[in-house]
Amino acid sequence: MIDQRFWQGKRVFLTGHTGFKGSWLSLWLHALGAEVTGYALEPPTEPSLFDLARVGELMASVIADIRDREALARSLAGAAPEIVIHMAAQPLVRDSYKIPVETYAVNVLGTVHLLEAVRQCPSVRGVVVVTTDKCYDNKEWVWGYRENEPLGGYDPYSSSKACAELVTAAYRSSYFNSRDQGCHRAAVATARAGNVIGGGDWAADRLVPDCVRALLAGEPVRVRNPAAIRPWQHVLEPLSGYLLLAQQLVERGNAFDSAWNFGPPEDDARPVLWLVEQLCALWGEGARVALDPGEHPHEAHYLKLDCAKARSELGWRPRWDLERALTAIVDWTRAYHDGTDVREVCLAQLHEYVDSESKNIEKER
Repeated sequence: MIDQRFWQGKRVFLTGHTGFKGSWLSLWLHALGAEVTGYALEPPTEPSLFDLARVGELMASVIADIRDREALARSLAGAAPEIVIHMAAQPLVRDSYKIPVETYAVNVLGTVHLLEAVRQCPSVRGVVVVTTDKCYDNKEWVWGYRENEPLGGYDPYSSSKACAELVTAAYRSSYFNSRDQGCHRAAVATARAGNVIGGGDWAADRLVPDCVRALLAGEPVRVRNPAAIRPWQHVLEPLSGYLLLAQQLVERGNAFDSAWNFGPPEDDARPVLWLVEQLCALWGEGARVALDPGEHPHEAHYLKLDCAKARSELGWRPRWDLERALTAIVDWTRAYHDGTDVREVCLAQLHEYVDSESKNIEKER
């Protein structure tokens, strides 16, 4: 369980804080009492959760490029963090076909720059490098991928994230090895999450944001790969895993410096069409689905994660099923549409999630 006493006053350096996941994590870290420095480009969408929830008011926000090695090193050194969570990325498969060089520069060299900066910063105790479930060499088989499965990637995005995993593993072996603890004090791990959904995601060419835009406009929700199966999960699920993992890296060091999967239960690996129909049913008011017959870049049809390691060693498990996650998205979107304070909506959902985690733990005891 996430220990608020651990996070109180912890100095955290978070890359990618202006993005969808980064904004949610910034809000959570602030609620835990952490002192957060964020490093990222300007918010990638308009509107953005970062602006709507006024996230920048709650932290030291540095607007800069992860590809600028010197600026990154200066910012990290100035923050003197104890924990680093690296989420800055070019995160979209379809964009990676259009801008492959930028995708590799951000996702691979950006990770190199971050780890180089960590090497020079003696305050760091734990580093979580966030990649993706798409880093695996996807054979489209029916069982979930475990952390020791081969890495790969059909498209530039997936490949770049597999490269980021390899870069991190090489740095861990070469510079943060448990055999050389006298030379460093940082433990480095990677985190691989499934398809993350939640209120406040406005990314282009991503299923749930496309659905939300269509629902708000009263237009049909267009679906391009209706049979594709994805491991859907609310954004708070993997974020809770990152926090648990960072906590263990600081408290127990190299015992946890490896790769970790954070995905939903097997029942929540659902087809795209099922998810869209559920969203439309929850929305009501004439919401409808339309299939998009056009040609589209290759995307994997089937992908699942095996999260037994995180369950058994971290004590992490999903708390919200997919139906609850979709309800939270609809509730968030309606509140945004009605002009409700977005930060308060996020914090209310965060508190509900944390309360459900505590209640489930009590039941399991």
